[in-house]
This record gives sequence, C-alpha cells and structure tokens, in this order.
Amino acid sequence: MKTKYYLSIIAAGLLVMGACEELPEGPFLKSTANIVRPDITAPAGGTSYTLTEATQNNVMTTFKWNAPDFGFQAAVTYTLQVTITNDFKDANDIGVTNKTELEVLNSKMNTTLLILGAEPDVNATLKCRVKAVINPNVPVVYSDTVSLTVKPFEVVINYPKLYVPGSYQGWNPANEETVITSAKSDEKYEGFLYFPDANTEFKLLKVPAWEEANTIGDPDPSGTSGTLQIGSWGGNNIKVSGGPGYFRIKANLNEATYEWVKTTWSVIGDATPGGWSSDTPMTYSTSEKVWTVTLNLTGGKAFKFRANNDWAINLGDTGGDKKLEYGGDNIPVAADGNYTITLDLSKTIYKYKIVKN
Repeated sequence: MKTKYYLSIIAAGLLVMGACEELPEGPFLKSTANIVRPDITAPAGGTSYTLTEATQNNVMTTFKWNAPDFGFQAAVTYTLQVTITNDFKDANDIGVTNKTELEVLNSKMNTTLLILGAEPDVNATLKCRVKAVINPNVPVVYSDTVSLTVKPFEVVINYPKLYVPGSYQGWNPANEETVITSAKSDEKYEGFLYFPDANTEFKLLKVPAWEEANTIGDPDPSGTSGTLQIGSWGGNNIKVSGGPGYFRIKANLNEATYEWVKTTWSVIGDATPGGWSSDTPMTYSTSEKVWTVTLNLTGGKAFKFRANNDWAINLGDTGGDKKLEYGGDNIPVAADGNYTITLDLSKTIYKYKIVKN
C-alpha cells in the first residue's frame, strides 16, 4: 500500500512539473509609464524650408526616428503627423510606414500645409510627431514634437471659366479678373463680382474673345428672363439692377439658366457681440476684393458668415481647413480677444482668415 502511495505522489509531481514547463515566458509588456517613446532624430528642430513649384517633385526631407521599446519585439506601424496649431487635435497624417524613416516630397508637404490653413509665401511653424501603434490592445505612444519652419507656395488650379465682359469693365472679353468658374468642372459656374453702377449689363463668353458660337446671353430683350442663349452671339445682354454692390452670378450651361443676387456680408454666432440673433456687418474693399470686420470674440464659442442677414446664403468651415462651404460647420474661436476677420470670395475656393490683434 505504501508503495502505491509513493507512486501516486511521484506521478502527481511529474504532472505539476509538466504543467509548469508548458507556461510561456513572455513577451511581457512594459507598463505605460515605462514604454520608451520613439524620438525624432532628423530633421533637427528649427530647420527651415522654402517650397516652390519648380522644386515640388524634390524631396523636402527624410524624417527619421528611433524605434520605441514596448518591452518585447513586435511589428510597429508609424504615422507621421503634422499641424500648424498649438496641439494635434486637427493634425494631418502625412504618411504611414513600418520603417523608422519616411521621405516627404515638397509637393506633399505643400498640399498638407495648404489644407491645414497655412498662407502661401508665408512662413509657417510646422509641428511634427510620430505615432507608434502595435495593435488595439497596446497603448499608442507618440514621439517628442519637433518644430520646423516651412514656407509653402500657392497652387494655381485652372478651373473651367466663363469670361464676363460688361459695362462695368469696358466690355473687355479677355479680362481674367472678371470671370466666374466651375469648381467641379460640371458646367455649373459661380462667382462674385463688384458692379459700381446702379445698372449693369454683361454677357458670358466661353473663350476670351467675341466669337459667335461661344457668346452667351439672354434670349429675351428684357435681359432678365433667367434663361441663357448659348451661341448666335448670345442674343441680348443680361441686365442687373440694384447696384452699386457685390453680386453673386451663377450660370448653369446644362440647363441654360442664370441667376444673380446682390449680397452684403456679416458674421453671426455666439462668439460675436450679437450672438446668434444679430449680425455684425462686414465692410467690402474694392481694391483688396475682400470683406473685413474687426470685433471682440468670445473664446470657446463659434461663428459663421452669411449674406443679407439671412440663412439662405451662409458659409461655414467643414473640416477646419480655412476653406468655406455653403451651410458648412460653425467656425470655433479658441480664446477671448479682439480679432480681424477677412472673407475672400474672389477665387473659386472661398476662404477666410481670423487674426488676433
């Protein structure tokens, strides 16, 4: 009986030893506080770059960093993030890689800066960091932040256009400053023009010259029908009344229609003195072709642009890229202060600036 008892103990011990030998020995994740972050080693903070259209296909720089230490070997996905604000809330992911370096072209950086709201031909302070990810169960880690100075260039996009010769500009068919454009290249054209007289007449041209087949006007002698005649010299002049003023002109060549409306612009919102119930008017500069207003704004609140003290035509910023869309999102104000707001509707893409004084 004792022999059987001893054999049972030995067998149990062997089972325990076998179970112990099957236990894994790692990997063991470091605590969040002990994970070693990646460090950007190139380029050095404070480095300056000037981007140009002539060098847009060149490499601006190659970002390099040290690998993080999570406590075990694992494949890491790195994302290079950049921003021009004080934090990375609205950062742009400029590239993703599994290596510890990323080459960035001038063209890529230039586009990114413009999306972030940087001004062409003006130095911008670019803040860069690397995001390191293993899997959803492991904490995300970020590198230190490196600041660079980068001057982007303006990208000129040749949108389809209609020339708008008329009594307000000497009936000049080739004036590139008096055009309306099609942002989506869909034969729908729009633009804002200033008419200095009480009454204005104009026609539309597909080319910067008077050509019978490419001249567009109104088939009705009144010049106010809202219908377009395309070709045959365009029929009659389109007539606008109610000036002087800043007019939005729209032409739809698909449906052969047009419309115009006089606009005055203002800001409205809980960040402004009038709240959401009262507009603060803006002033138009005929020389600069922009609307401006200087006023006190409340931080943590927001505002929008709207025409004629009405919501029928309003502009907001969806995506926070300093580009305006009809019915877009409210524009946030970071801090209390006195600001100058500029609204620029002179180009195909409508933009704005908000500068603290």
